[in-house]
Amino acid sequence: MIYPELFKQLEAVRWNMDQDIPWSQFDASRLSEEQAQTVKMNAITEWAALPATEMFLRDNRDDSDFSAFMSVWFFEEQKHSLVLMEYLRRFRPDLVPTEAELHAVRFDFDPAPKLETLMLHFCGEIRLNHWYRRAAEWHSEPVIKAIYETLARDEARHGGAYLRYMKKAMQKFGDEARAAFAKVGVLMASARRTAQALHPTNLHVNTSLFPRDTVQSRLPDPKWLEAWLDTQIQFDSVWEGKVVERILHNLGLLMERSFASVQELNRYRKELTAKVAVAAATAASNVAPAAPGVKPA
Repeated sequence: MIYPELFKQLEAVRWNMDQDIPWSQFDASRLSEEQAQTVKMNAITEWAALPATEMFLRDNRDDSDFSAFMSVWFFEEQKHSLVLMEYLRRFRPDLVPTEAELHAVRFDFDPAPKLETLMLHFCGEIRLNHWYRRAAEWHSEPVIKAIYETLARDEARHGGAYLRYMKKAMQKFGDEARAAFAKVGVLMASARRTAQALHPTNLHVNTSLFPRDTVQSRLPDPKWLEAWLDTQIQFDSVWEGKVVERILHNLGLLMERSFASVQELNRYRKELTAKVAVAAATAASNVAPAAPGVKPA
């Protein structure tokens, strides 16, 4: 099991909201209305760890190790929402999210292939680490800068934890897992070609609720994320390139080969997909039909 070791590692570096956030350094003159509004939106977005955890537990009932790790991931992700709300409670109480605004992002996610979902959230942690690092640079108020830097480090550690479960999945499922990880890796490393940000909170996850089946679509301002990325923290091609590099680098370590570009990863994905298809066809052909009138043993 991976969970016991991960628990110790994450417990050793866990920050304390009262002691490790420099609340006394708050400078009201360096917090704009625009910046304060983005803190509220991120607080609500982080609350979506709740339905994500419910999804993970539902879809991984056969994996107690990973499900146990969710206790740590869920705690730390909800703490992200809480510290952002605490910032608002102390310094902009008029912007603290209401319970109704928080509850709006709790909705059922459709069942999905768990290997692909695992890879999706691994990439999401990498992306969020970079978004929060950029947000820390954009903000000018010292306390919220420190908070975003703290959250960014958490997201990086979570990405590392997901990577360990991906490695375990490869040991169990082999090329099936590799193909699933490569497939989602190509998607998540191709954000420059899409009209919207590629992150779990901005993907459609419940067909019965479409189009209000993304976390972002259920925020008080559904268009906030794109504005935050494009015009506020200015998550440009340079920063996007950093995300792509980390995805390719970590997949290279996982697959024990290097990927210099998304195109190389896509070629590898096609090789794996063909290999898995051949293996499935071979397995199917080896299952001999029972002779007429003879019951299978």
